[in-house]
Amino acid sequence: MTREIDLGILFSRSGTYSLISEASRAGALKAVAQVNADPSLDITFRPVERDPKGNVDAYAPLCEEILQGSGARHVIGCTTSWSRKEVIPALERMDGALWYPTPYEGFEASDRIVYTHASPNQHLLPLLDYVFAEFGARAYLTGSNYIWGWEMNRLAREIGTRAGGEVLGERYLPLGSIEISRIVEEIADLRPDFVLNQLIGPSQYAFLEAIADLRQRAPYFAAGNCPVLSCNVTECELPAMGAAAEGLISAGPWFRNLHPALPGNFGREDFGSSLEAAGHASVMMLARLLADAPGSEALPLSELLDQPRAARMGLSARTHHTRLPVAIAQVRNGAFVPLRTGAPVEGDPYLTREREAALTKLRVIK
Repeated sequence: MTREIDLGILFSRSGTYSLISEASRAGALKAVAQVNADPSLDITFRPVERDPKGNVDAYAPLCEEILQGSGARHVIGCTTSWSRKEVIPALERMDGALWYPTPYEGFEASDRIVYTHASPNQHLLPLLDYVFAEFGARAYLTGSNYIWGWEMNRLAREIGTRAGGEVLGERYLPLGSIEISRIVEEIADLRPDFVLNQLIGPSQYAFLEAIADLRQRAPYFAAGNCPVLSCNVTECELPAMGAAAEGLISAGPWFRNLHPALPGNFGREDFGSSLEAAGHASVMMLARLLADAPGSEALPLSELLDQPRAARMGLSARTHHTRLPVAIAQVRNGAFVPLRTGAPVEGDPYLTREREAALTKLRVIK
């Protein structure tokens, strides 16, 4: 008998970061359709969806509504670290689990969450290793004024200082703000070797437009001399950025011109970005853990991840993080072109292995 299992879907379809969350949602729903059409699986998923509409205060009540008002024990969702942390108490009260398909800043390993996108040892550390070697270690740091920006730039300061580098300046903007003139003026005065950009949504689009204008006025800031770096820009935002994204260097587990797919995609590669791929992988890995095991949908997350099949998919029972490839890519002519790629590495949220092999295993793409 085929079992129908309720599955929570919790992504904002509007607001500051809607392009990012829509990409993750699209991947999750693509996987639901794939699971439901697969006769080899003895389960189907029934999506139970809620839309927080970009309001961080809505995430916890809507997560609780999913878990209380349906049979769902697993939720695919959240985009920002702020929203992820908001739902943890609801998950604990309602005995639920979250599959989180967005890059994040690390230093978390909740027993209620599976982290299916990259953590800092899979994006920030290899990106900084690359830029220190290619451009120098004098940095300017900017970001949106919340957890992702604060923590990523804190790590960048620590890593850069230990590498003999220097942070020339650091500024933040409220979520959604496009008041970027002061930041760009400071960058123009300080002339760093690179800019680490942790802005999101419209703030980032306005910033890149202003940097593109600065490059027209001051050749020093050409992408080949003073690049803008990111750990969260994917193909899903390139249309909104337009020509201003040219030269931006990003790090992540997958880009459209890069193969193979993520381990949890089981060979499928028709995704628009790593966010879509990670949303898809979250649902597919959960389906493989629940298949052929009646009643497993009610098991604690720790028991699900303790299965041998979880380890084969790259899921860690110890940290709940995912083994992922490492890639660095640059926007050229409107698309990401891989600069370096590496074999999958274990997610290491507390950087216990810190700089272990993330870059030494990378290879240059000619």
